[in-house]
Amino acid sequence: MIQKVVANVKEAAMGVSNDMTLMLGGFGLSGIPENAIAELVRLEVSGLTCISNNAGVDDFGLGLLLQKKQIKKMVSSYVGENDEFERQMLSGELNVELIPQGTLAERCRAAQAGFPAIYTPAGYGTEVAEGKETREFSGKMYVLEHAFKADFAFVKAWKGDTAGNLIFKGTARNFNPNMCGAATITVAEVEELVPAGALDPNQIHIPGIFVQRIFQGAKYEKRIEQRTVRKRA
Repeated sequence: MIQKVVANVKEAAMGVSNDMTLMLGGFGLSGIPENAIAELVRLEVSGLTCISNNAGVDDFGLGLLLQKKQIKKMVSSYVGENDEFERQMLSGELNVELIPQGTLAERCRAAQAGFPAIYTPAGYGTEVAEGKETREFSGKMYVLEHAFKADFAFVKAWKGDTAGNLIFKGTARNFNPNMCGAATITVAEVEELVPAGALDPNQIHIPGIFVQRIFQGAKYEKRIEQRTVRKRA
């Protein structure tokens, strides 16, 4: 059996270098690969292109990489919670490609499945479709979108086993499954790492074939992006 378990995040991130394209799972602050992001900050790699639904917040998630000016380009869907992101985008320091959320997910999934491209109706007739091939199917117009090409995908799961099989918990499932296997190397950090065969096969969300490296993460903050509570009666 291929040895996929690495001792820590430092080993998991071996090979990451300047100017690479990285996928990072998560939605808001839910299910983000906290350990991997912290390691990228420590490595001080720069010129990165990051594919992620959003760019974290100013002092957490991908916001930490933005603070250090390590990201050259963000490929995202929602970026409204990060003041530093806004500042860098408006000043021209950061290249930004905004993509409809479903298209972002499907371009990841196309890469995972080995498809070179997909057709989607999202964005037809808007700036999103400018310069892209369009085609009619059954009377409806579609836009051709290419699958992503990434060097590393960093994902976060709840449980994993030593064979790389993964289980996600609740909303942390989000973009993480689609990014597994969508890059040359997929790194999974998990809250609990168990021996191969310990997970119920019926509960596995991602089979180990899509994961090259796996390790047990530590010190997860699991921040709440927007805490909303009702006033007491």
